[in-house]
Amino acid sequence: MKVLHVITGLGVGGAELQLRSVLQHTRHDAEVVSLYNPGDVAGMIAGDGVRVRDLGMTRNTQVSAVFKLREVIRSGRFDVVHTHLYRACVYGRLAARMAGTKVVVSTEHSIGETHLERRRMSFGVRALYLGTDLCSDATIAVSDTVAERLRNWGMPTRKITVIPNGVDFGRVAFDDAARDRVRREHGISPDTYVVGVLGRLDPNKRFDLVIESMAPLLGQQTKLLIVGDGPDRERLAAAARAHEVSQHVIFAGQRHDVAAMLSSLDLFVASSEQETFGLSVLEAMANGIPVLYTTCPALVGIKTDRARQVPGEVERMRAEIAAEIMAGRPRADEPAIRAQYGIEAVTGRIDDLYAQLWQRNGAAVPAGRA
Repeated sequence: MKVLHVITGLGVGGAELQLRSVLQHTRHDAEVVSLYNPGDVAGMIAGDGVRVRDLGMTRNTQVSAVFKLREVIRSGRFDVVHTHLYRACVYGRLAARMAGTKVVVSTEHSIGETHLERRRMSFGVRALYLGTDLCSDATIAVSDTVAERLRNWGMPTRKITVIPNGVDFGRVAFDDAARDRVRREHGISPDTYVVGVLGRLDPNKRFDLVIESMAPLLGQQTKLLIVGDGPDRERLAAAARAHEVSQHVIFAGQRHDVAAMLSSLDLFVASSEQETFGLSVLEAMANGIPVLYTTCPALVGIKTDRARQVPGEVERMRAEIAAEIMAGRPRADEPAIRAQYGIEAVTGRIDDLYAQLWQRNGAAVPAGRA
């Protein structure tokens, strides 16, 4: 099949990097259209040999983009259009149906309890989402939590398929040489205990909570490494200064070498207020690090002693982090994560869904294609 993935933007983020992993393992012919902001991930995908186009949108309410996207779909004769993230769902689903595409699929990555991709869930946001869903054959929810939220929004259960995000275990495997390199780069000695957080620096991640919790624990032998960038960076730096631990809180900035950054850590903390999946937690576990998390739908129902849920409250989080530092647990594998979230199996389920929808719509899988 010939598949066009439509995504809002391709800056570094969970949904964008997940799309790249899927493209690396799909058995179908695929191309990508970014509505705007063809950032670093666009270069990565193009470097993998997949065609990436930028639609060049300049504002949210650019109706002409629907017609421009329709022509891209028509001229490319795509069998499937697969949309990712809110704006791409709104524009892409309409354009695909206008182009006469046989199968239209969406993936919902980021629906929280009160926000959708940092948008407050107003009546208008919900109406646009559900209205354009009439143009879609199926929506992939990345967790049972996301599926339940979609149902509560009003999406029919028959249109929802739960397929989790996948982890490319090779991409995040522990690398001893990279551990040493990253530590030297940031002036961290080999015997220092390093706690790390990773993700976009925005208020939902609550990295300020980790800074405050760790403040009394930080010193020459214990550091906090913050990996990522975003609008909250200055506020987090101010929090470190206020607690007089600036010299022990290290901002690594936005990085693409995820395996190397994770390899440099001894403990990973995920402190988000809301999460729809928790991919960074799985990647940290795949690297072998013990994990403390406040919320992680991906781990619901999985028994593991490598990750533990902790309260999103300073004193209790501090106690949990202190206990991990004292224990000094070594790296270890978690087979349950590999069995459920391997990227090859997850991508295979997505590919199979395309074929099932083709057959359900009364046609055989296109001849001459994978």
